[in-house]
Amino acid sequence: MDKVTDLSSETAPRLVWSRYYSTFVAAPPGPGARERLMAVAGAIIGIVTTGLLCGVLAGTGAAHPLLVAPMGASAVLLFAVPASPLAQPWSILGGNVLSAVVGIAVALAVPNATVAAGLGVGLAIAVMSLARCLHPPGGAVALSAVLGGAAGSAHPFMFALYPVGLNSLLLILAGLAFHRMTGHTYPHRAKLTESAHGTQDSAPLSRSGVRPNDIDVALARFGDTLDINRDDLLQLFELAGLSATERQVEELTCGDIMSRDVITIAGTALVEDAHVLLRARRLRALPVENATGQLIGVITWPDLDKQGAFASEIMAPADTAHLTAPAATLLAPLANGHGHEVMIVDDNMQLQGIVTQTDIIASLITKAVTLNAK
Repeated sequence: MDKVTDLSSETAPRLVWSRYYSTFVAAPPGPGARERLMAVAGAIIGIVTTGLLCGVLAGTGAAHPLLVAPMGASAVLLFAVPASPLAQPWSILGGNVLSAVVGIAVALAVPNATVAAGLGVGLAIAVMSLARCLHPPGGAVALSAVLGGAAGSAHPFMFALYPVGLNSLLLILAGLAFHRMTGHTYPHRAKLTESAHGTQDSAPLSRSGVRPNDIDVALARFGDTLDINRDDLLQLFELAGLSATERQVEELTCGDIMSRDVITIAGTALVEDAHVLLRARRLRALPVENATGQLIGVITWPDLDKQGAFASEIMAPADTAHLTAPAATLLAPLANGHGHEVMIVDDNMQLQGIVTQTDIIASLITKAVTLNAK
């Protein structure tokens, strides 16, 4: 025991220093190689397109270069991390243009270039923050405006419109086209789970666990500014919570928690018979079987409004899961607000049972009690 204690005391300072130096190295990027390659291709296409179109629109005799250097940094954000709040269209256009205006104004007011450079970058951050368009390359734009000689031209503030404004606008348009072609959503919108009934309430997964106000409180306590918006954080917590719950119940199978005595109806039965069964047994859903006992669909109350004489003519596709599948796989379909039950089948699509929202809730409560008892 003493030897272990001595060893830990010797290695403790090394561990502290190791953790300290590790903070200087960025965490590995989330997306895989394909996303990295797409970012490379997007940046190449975006910068080339922006430069060529600027040449066409402004002509070869323009007093300013076709591209300003900070556009390269804007392209990194736009194509490598398009979900970042710093990479959205207003952040790029507003951040770059406003920073150019600030840089030129400071250069005209402050004769000392070094002081003007510091003031230009600092005030650019302040203006971008107030205008809700914080964009890191904007600092480089402000610095370029101060040190690049734009203030000495006949029309100094034109630098903010061309090349900065035009560069930014064309780069954004190139990004919009590229992300649309590659299947990305840009401008970025968080994919929060919506209500299946078109109401203002969020989906069940969003109403339980972490809520938007909780994210606000956590961000306030965290202190530092994060390069991710609140809705993305909320979605991340939803997925993490679902994954944690799935892990806790992963040893349970659908067969363990399903109801086995299931009321069914033949596909050749009349719609009136289905209506009677649903009302008399107080059912939400009525599984439909063919002549060999295979599940072919399900009838719910809205299906009764369809035109048809037989059950097979009005039934809808059924949500199914295999008898031996982990019960955790049912959490998503039963918690998204679209379905209330999942039909459990075997290899031959023979109906073996049904799992409802009540069944999955009961299994989660039982599991939680068991874990607490341990």
